[in-house]
Amino acid sequence: MLDRLARAVERHCVGRWSETAVPRLSLVALDELIEPIEVTYEPMVCFIADGAKRTAAGERSWITPPGSMALFTVDLPVTLAFEKVPYRAAVMQLDHQALSALQLELAAVPPSPQAAAGAFTAPMAPELVDAVTRWIGLLDAPEDIGALAPRVETEILYRLLRSPLGPVLHHWSLADSAAARIRTVARWIRDHYTEPLGIDEIAEVARMSPATLHRHFKAATGMSPLRFQKHLRLQEARRRLFAGDVTAAQVAQDVGYVSATQFNREYRRAYGLPPGQDATQLRTRLAEAGEVPLLSDTSGAKP
Repeated sequence: MLDRLARAVERHCVGRWSETAVPRLSLVALDELIEPIEVTYEPMVCFIADGAKRTAAGERSWITPPGSMALFTVDLPVTLAFEKVPYRAAVMQLDHQALSALQLELAAVPPSPQAAAGAFTAPMAPELVDAVTRWIGLLDAPEDIGALAPRVETEILYRLLRSPLGPVLHHWSLADSAAARIRTVARWIRDHYTEPLGIDEIAEVARMSPATLHRHFKAATGMSPLRFQKHLRLQEARRRLFAGDVTAAQVAQDVGYVSATQFNREYRRAYGLPPGQDATQLRTRLAEAGEVPLLSDTSGAKP
């Protein structure tokens, strides 16, 4: 069944990563190992049919092998390193309204002791693999997408709710749960990452005390709110330095740093080289390898 899923991904993935005509579905297909990449994930589930990847977020790092799925419940800046190729995966962007509506039809799901965390992995049941394969297969008959894609997506969500990830998804979809508040805060920081942020201001957005916010946010993302913001700033700075003819000082200002010296120091601590040197070396390595980098900005994520 995983072979069928991998072939479906390969048949419809244009390049290494592509969105599709099926709403909330994107595909990833890699045949060669590439440089580690930095992306900011949105709430989603990644279904891995072949290959394996290592994901690092804050102080946490984990490997998702073939036949497994990875759930992300908050906007999360991560570093990806592909451990094994060929790599084939389908990615579902989570639809909060569809998930909440479905849960009204189901029996209550017991709460999870880990429900505050932002990323989880679990094996895929055969029924789930089959549903995801059929979801991708709709791309073979575009005229069926409008009528059938929402129904297959609902089946996938149903099977996710019945999977080991079910309690986490249940908690994530509750309007006023800790997970929902942290999701709101993570998105708010992402939307305001260039601005000076204080922990009291962020706690007000979360409607939590600063201490409670810090505890729940670190459990969800592996980092503090301010480190989360810094990670977003440095990711965006690296992308801009790689993509254009711009100085480190200008990039530092654009992403919210008041001090260019502080920016240079934090950039070097994160990437091992000064900003300009790192960008030049990254361009050289990718040019020699003939790679097109998967670098995301703060407005969207590539899986």
